[in-house]
Amino acid sequence: MAAVTRIPRTRGGVSGVLLILLGAWGALVPFVGPYFHFAYTPDRAWAYNSGRLWLSVVPGVAALAGGLLVTFASHRAVGIFGAVLAALGGAWFIFGGAVTKVVVVSTSITPGTPLAHSAGSISVARWQFLEGLGFFTGTGVLILFFGALALGRFSVVGVRDAALAEDLDVSEEPAGEYAMASSAAYSAPDRTFPGGGGEYSAAGGDRPSSASTQTGPTITEPTQPTQAPGEQATGQAPTQQAQPPSDLFPPTASPSRKPPGSDTGPFRRPGF
Repeated sequence: MAAVTRIPRTRGGVSGVLLILLGAWGALVPFVGPYFHFAYTPDRAWAYNSGRLWLSVVPGVAALAGGLLVTFASHRAVGIFGAVLAALGGAWFIFGGAVTKVVVVSTSITPGTPLAHSAGSISVARWQFLEGLGFFTGTGVLILFFGALALGRFSVVGVRDAALAEDLDVSEEPAGEYAMASSAAYSAPDRTFPGGGGEYSAAGGDRPSSASTQTGPTITEPTQPTQAPGEQATGQAPTQQAQPPSDLFPPTASPSRKPPGSDTGPFRRPGF
């Protein structure tokens, strides 16, 4: 997904700040080191020559610029570029003097000679060794380490990056056939169902008659004639059956139940 390239700004914060500090140290220490008797020849503060420019200032600026990119990067490609730039600056601090001595046939581009100075219990040889670490080798190793660390952090896709990518994909998804309708579509009055705020709404007035709302032709269904209980299936009138004379079969009255105690005959049951 395209949104995986977006990363939090805090991804390279620590590594970027350390790269900025180390790059500034590597670029400025040749000019301010003579104040503390910690320098390479020439032993003068703010003295400029080609060796200090190409072996200290250029790699220091590269590490500082890479640290700035790593610190404020919100895009993965920008962070990777800054980490690579800083790592190249650190590598040049380590191997720049040897490379210029072999490739560039010029005696002007040289780091110089460390000052022979002893500080207390530190001998001259140890002090010169510390000057070499502080100016070139040690500074370059630290810059190369933090540049590689930042490069690894920017190259790995973490859980937070995947979650951020999913959120961005959902928010940037274009509206299509199955996209959610806008809020204006839901605020429009519904004129087909009751209660929708249209002509059939309970608060919108009287419901119009069917004649006024009917817009198309009226289709009537054919009605079938109802059949009487005695009609035949063919639709003919039922035949009259012959009724017997009423004098031959007089109606008989249904016997009525007498109330208890009304029997007066000789066979009346006691108690009734």
